Amino acid sequence: QVHLVESGGDSVQAGGSLRLSCTASGFTASPYRFYSVSWFRHILGQEREGLAVIDSDGTTYYLDSVKGRFTISQDNAKNTVYLEMNTLKPDDTAIYYCAAGRYVADKLAPHEYNYWGQGTQVTVSS
Repeated sequence: QVHLVESGGDSVQAGGSLRLSCTASGFTASPYRFYSVSWFRHILGQEREGLAVIDSDGTTYYLDSVKGRFTISQDNAKNTVYLEMNTLKPDDTAIYYCAAGRYVADKLAPHEYNYWGQGTQVTVSS
């Protein structure tokens, strides 16, 4: 059974940084490295928002509003994808989720992803 587990969420001051991790297990039919992995966030009262995606070949995509502040990377040996977040703002406060999917066309669309983690809370105070 496929599992994605996020970690690294925390409470930080504005201007601070966090690194979130998403570790996958249970990909037996198709190795994890053949999936696109993305980071989304859900702010209370808003729709889930796609932030960054990394394809199996290492190509990355970002939501325009986080370019330059957020960086997605992967360590295939550890089946882990990271989201480095810098210069955090109170508006970044949300639950952050990772998701995985194959043959993803619309990179930041939630419906493209089959597997989701349980989320990790990020709180940024001013």
